[in-house]
Amino acid sequence: MAINLQKGQRVDIGLTKVCVGLGWDPNTSRSSADYDLDASAFMLGANGKLVEEKFLVFYGNQESLDKSVASSGDDTSGGNSDGGDDETLTVDITRLDPRVEQIMFVVTIFEAAKRKQNFGQVRNSYIRIYDAVTQEEICKYELGEDFSVETGVDFGRLYKRGGQWRFEAVGQGLVCKGAFGLEDYVQKYS
Repeated sequence: MAINLQKGQRVDIGLTKVCVGLGWDPNTSRSSADYDLDASAFMLGANGKLVEEKFLVFYGNQESLDKSVASSGDDTSGGNSDGGDDETLTVDITRLDPRVEQIMFVVTIFEAAKRKQNFGQVRNSYIRIYDAVTQEEICKYELGEDFSVETGVDFGRLYKRGGQWRFEAVGQGLVCKGAFGLEDYVQKYS
């Protein structure tokens, strides 16, 4: 049975290959433009910074340098699923570069300022961790807060503690000033 997490809660993963599914439903009545939300994985060292540039997995780099994290690709409209995951990141913990201490999962709204969009206009946002082999859901965090001005959110993170990998529901918003949204997180984690 899956665990429903609250912001700040943590859970042991206990698996070597997991999928991180992210989903959302845009409120299309609020904007004439499509909502293009992008899931990214920042693979961070002990200092909380990107290990190297190629350890950022996003729509422009769909696999990490060590081939441990891969993206399902970019859903440019939020229409990839009906109530399911819109984008998925697969993590093979056995292949992780030993310098990686945590992986931060971020979702940004592409061209949010230009399109006048924010997370207050997005419904049913969640991140879930599930077994890549059996597809069994381990935990899920539903973003219940109203991020009325934020255009990016640190949804959750996988992190190593005492040799074991855990997941934490983060839920921290950011007003991205860059044209594409992701630039602000690159600056934050570089």
